[in-house]
Amino acid sequence: MTHRLKPAVVVAPASADGVRAARMEDVAAAAGVSMKTVSRVFNREPNVREATRSRVEQIARQLNYQPNTSARSLAANRSYLVALLYDNPSSNYVMEVIDGVLDACRNAHYNLMLRPIDYTGAGHVEAVAELVAQYRPDGLVLTPPLTDDRALLERLQRLGVRHASLSARPGNAQLGASLNERRAAAEMLEHVVALGHRRIGHITGHRDHGARAWRLAGYRDGLRRAGIEFDPALVIEGEHTFHSGVEGARRLLGLADPPTALFAANDDMAAGVIYEACERGLRIPDDLSVLGFDDTPLSQQIWPGLTTVRQPSRDMGRIAAEQLLLEIRGTGTGQVVQVPYQLQLRRSLGPARQP
Repeated sequence: MTHRLKPAVVVAPASADGVRAARMEDVAAAAGVSMKTVSRVFNREPNVREATRSRVEQIARQLNYQPNTSARSLAANRSYLVALLYDNPSSNYVMEVIDGVLDACRNAHYNLMLRPIDYTGAGHVEAVAELVAQYRPDGLVLTPPLTDDRALLERLQRLGVRHASLSARPGNAQLGASLNERRAAAEMLEHVVALGHRRIGHITGHRDHGARAWRLAGYRDGLRRAGIEFDPALVIEGEHTFHSGVEGARRLLGLADPPTALFAANDDMAAGVIYEACERGLRIPDDLSVLGFDDTPLSQQIWPGLTTVRQPSRDMGRIAAEQLLLEIRGTGTGQVVQVPYQLQLRRSLGPARQP
């Protein structure tokens, strides 16, 4: 015989003044289930029938029930808190990651703490240890360059703190999200070469970011496949900032034989390249093609639209947090998930100018 839950008449509880908030027992009574079942539903635990889960969630919405985080924490010995740590000069990238991590936390009824960490500061490892001691987050999400900070990773391991990473070097993460940045950069170079460009400059990312090595390697791969000899004079080190893009472009465009295309390791620096090119009276892409990486909102807010590699930063933040939450809640085994990239071919890329 198939048993079906009977429809319930949902009445919001009220005190004498009519403002008492709904409690877990109110939801349980209205749904005809135990408080333990309600707890399992809001903690996203397995072994709850989908019909029961839907019914509990519907009644909770009708009663405007909000789980008591303190009570949940005491009952489950968890803080229901994830902390996102970052020190990245690209605010566009950081905001995309924040949105993704927030999506995952919201779906799991977790709170999110944002904490900027001064990676260059002498006490940044201790600052993270203090954060862990004070707030007891159930886990951390790390962004570059923190993902590859050996001192920080070793301290987290000693503290027994679960953490997920975005774009970590191989061996530096067991949970998180990554993208084949080397292959993406090489594929981008193939498009540039196909348009007749032979002198292609590159502004690298910050030397402490794993992405710097991958994107530089992809740049060199693309040159090699096209039979173009690598010229170190066409490579300038950047800092992932707009101003370092301006400075890098100033040096490369000041060469006696300047490049006809310039590949910057992120969109912020590519925007700086376009700025400097326009200051010199160069037309994009007639006189200079410009390429970026990440496909942040900035890439479509400048003119001409920036040709770039779409790194789905929001999706990567969400996936990294989801892998972390699988481990925290014991509902699965987390891993490092490789996400796909896409080339975004826009108006900043055109045929090489003819001499």
